[in-house]
Amino acid sequence: MFKKYLNNRFLILYLIPFIIGSLTVISFHPFNITIINLIIFPLFFYLIVYINKKSKSIYRKKPLRKSLFTFGLLFGFGFYLSGISWIVNSLTFDDNFKALIPFALVLIPLFLSLFIALPILFIGPYLNFSFSSIYIFSGILAFSDFLRAKIFTGFPWNLWAYSTVWLNEITQIINLIGLYSYNLILVTVFTLPAIIFFKINATKKILYLTLITFAILGLFIFGNYEINKNKKRLDKINEKVFVKIISPNFDLRYGLTEEEIEDRFKKLIRYSNPTKEKKTLFIWPEGVFSGYSYEEISIFKELIAKNFSRNHTIIFGTNRLDLKSGNFYNSMLAVDNNFKIIQSYNKRKLVPFGEFLPFENFLNKFGLKKITEGHGSFLKGNQNNNLIIDKANILPLICYEIIFTDLIQRSNLGTNIIINISEDGWFGKSIGPSQHFAKSIYRAIESDTFFLRSANKGVSAIIDNKGKIVKRLNKNEAGNIEFEVPLIQSNKIKNDLIFFVLLTTYLLIFLINKNKNAK
Repeated sequence: MFKKYLNNRFLILYLIPFIIGSLTVISFHPFNITIINLIIFPLFFYLIVYINKKSKSIYRKKPLRKSLFTFGLLFGFGFYLSGISWIVNSLTFDDNFKALIPFALVLIPLFLSLFIALPILFIGPYLNFSFSSIYIFSGILAFSDFLRAKIFTGFPWNLWAYSTVWLNEITQIINLIGLYSYNLILVTVFTLPAIIFFKINATKKILYLTLITFAILGLFIFGNYEINKNKKRLDKINEKVFVKIISPNFDLRYGLTEEEIEDRFKKLIRYSNPTKEKKTLFIWPEGVFSGYSYEEISIFKELIAKNFSRNHTIIFGTNRLDLKSGNFYNSMLAVDNNFKIIQSYNKRKLVPFGEFLPFENFLNKFGLKKITEGHGSFLKGNQNNNLIIDKANILPLICYEIIFTDLIQRSNLGTNIIINISEDGWFGKSIGPSQHFAKSIYRAIESDTFFLRSANKGVSAIIDNKGKIVKRLNKNEAGNIEFEVPLIQSNKIKNDLIFFVLLTTYLLIFLINKNKNAK
């Protein structure tokens, strides 16, 4: 009976891969059911090998590689459709884009699915029930994730590494080996049951399960040691900065009147609750003055002057006009109590269609523009500059930039604190804000630096250098959180050398075993 189902082309090539791909979403935050991947990956691998074995019969009705491509594409489509369905919500804010919702819902996941389908097309015919096949399967999927993060502006959302966000002790290894190496190792571990439980004898099963158990236990002990050691380390740090993170919970809305902007300023001031004698760094989120530039909102600078003192610095996000070039930027600004700019940073990783419109001159003819209001496409920043506020050396990340570990890799500027400001109202009531926030924990662990996040309609938090959430404001919760943040100089995150060494090792193991089998 089971064999009957395995010979059903529609079931094997279309329905099952789509279903198991869709189920992967529950392994990520906020669900955190990581164990589901220990079922999905073995089944995914098993069916690829099964299609290979049956290629001379039922799956030869169409070319083998075409069957494998279809299988991988449908898995990827399920994975991305369930994992980034929140993208549709961002198209509901502009009537010109609402007609594109069905296309975005299908075409974006379908395009991203190629990062799974093409690797399966390439390596699928060479896979069998062997450990060397596990290595090459894991290696090519992890390499494809690496490429996804790098090309076409990059989109490293929901790497498999993020499915262990709740395993704080285990994830400490990321600081040693880097995100992509960890992603590779996880894919390998997730896939191993395909061999351990189905294709080796009982003695070997016990041996391999024992080795894996000790490896996981070793990682847990290492992580626990690092976390406990860090407590003593923090007690010895004298240089600190007092911060207040504000989450105003404003509705995402454009076309604000002057009175509404003034009202937002007053609410931000009330949530900030400044004490004039207390030296404080205030952090407001991105998007609080939707669609308006710094130059336009500066008419309310007297409100700031009346309520803040020389002891205060405010960091927030807004549009900014470069008077020399006439270009607009999405910027993070640090201003004093007179609302004068002290330091500034222009966002380097812009959201396609959200903050800039590819082929803008052409698409404007059809009434299309970037989703965010205010002006034409933003120009991306080209400077790798930190914000220096007294002793705080701040690496700035605006919204979407939080998903790019590369931005931390490239920072060689003595960073001792990371600040992320975000407007998560774009996600609506979806799981997007939770997924977005999860990336913060990894950036803190990678850099071994405190991570401060202020999000409107999202999770605001103070995260220590080991990824522990010190304080937080949940989604749709208004108010502030405050803390004396120790200034820990960031360790330069490990480059990608370890990842490519592991990849090369995986490839060599596969090639050596392939040659042995050929003889």
